[in-house]
Amino acid sequence: MDSEDGSDTIHSVFENIDEGGGGIFEQREILQIDYVPSEKRIVGRDEQIEKVAEEIGPIVVGQPPNSIIIYGKTGCGKSLVAKHVSKIAKEEAENRGVRLATGYVNCQQAKGNSDALSKYGRAINPPESSMTFPARGISENEYFERVWSVLNDFYDAAIIILDEVDKLNNDDLLMALSRAGEDGSVDVPIGVIAVSNKINYREKMSERTKSSFGHNEFIFEPYDASQIREILQNRTDAFADGVLDDGVIPRAAALSAKEHGDARKAMRLLRYAGDQANKENADRVKESHLSDARASAEVDRLLELISGLPPHSKHVLIALANLTKNQPEREWFRTMKIRETYLDVCEQSGADPLSAERTRQLLNELCFLEIAGSRRGTGEGKGHYSQYTLLWDADIVLSLDA
Repeated sequence: MDSEDGSDTIHSVFENIDEGGGGIFEQREILQIDYVPSEKRIVGRDEQIEKVAEEIGPIVVGQPPNSIIIYGKTGCGKSLVAKHVSKIAKEEAENRGVRLATGYVNCQQAKGNSDALSKYGRAINPPESSMTFPARGISENEYFERVWSVLNDFYDAAIIILDEVDKLNNDDLLMALSRAGEDGSVDVPIGVIAVSNKINYREKMSERTKSSFGHNEFIFEPYDASQIREILQNRTDAFADGVLDDGVIPRAAALSAKEHGDARKAMRLLRYAGDQANKENADRVKESHLSDARASAEVDRLLELISGLPPHSKHVLIALANLTKNQPEREWFRTMKIRETYLDVCEQSGADPLSAERTRQLLNELCFLEIAGSRRGTGEGKGHYSQYTLLWDADIVLSLDA
């Protein structure tokens, strides 16, 4: 019988896990989203790697590079290419005796400019430095001063990758980084690689930042099914020998290519399928495990998308999902109908509702993240109104509220 506190059950779970991640996996970390593979594992991005390297190239000899923005949908290799080029640049700089600081910041996970600077500062701060970068407690200007100090004292040049840069509240960080040398804040050249899912991000930048940043832009197209299949095939050594059924990788690639060519989703789906096989104590990963894992992978992806949004964004999303599920004959819903349901969600959760205007803003943020879609309609009196549709499965959205 299990102990009252459930410790026997917990021990049995842990005992079934080995260093590779169970009998199914050999190197599970190869399927992690933040894993940066060797160049031979990177598929279909040779041209993009070369172009980004050309722009950043001068940094390896301590000269000012061209800063860039990389656009593209989620899972098309933007972050992967940025990290890979940065890694190789650091190695090449070291071979030439140039001390190159490299750091990566996911702006979706950063709570504004100060947090982004704190994360970058910790990434580049060498062990011999006496400087500290606390998570909070100092001003944004102080974070800048500390970053400049570390760069001046320990490095000859710097690269900073700002992933999902559109999630920052403003473009002040880009402005400061692009003008740091000009205004005398720092003595070393800084290359910025900004990454965004939103191709219209430049339109949201201030004219001063556009002028100062002086960047070049690249657009990455989604992967096709054959490329995703090759990406997955290049990572099969994540699994123990012989555990993958022949149809698993083609099926995972087809599912992911069908939905915008998202390689991140493909790897997540494959990893979860392996986890599902482990939970069942199966000795092979089958196509059926992909189906079982798909919902979990979708929930995690949705949580990732909304993680940086205000709590009421979830309430608005749940409201739209409830309407979608309860009225399957309809796809589009007017703002006021969504707000009525949102008020019900707030009442059930004990939350104070926001204004109608703020509700509309939250709906537009969901559209910006491609969780919802929007369109304009015209009423009988020739007035205009907005309609919204849910782009995700309603049951997956509602599982967040379970």
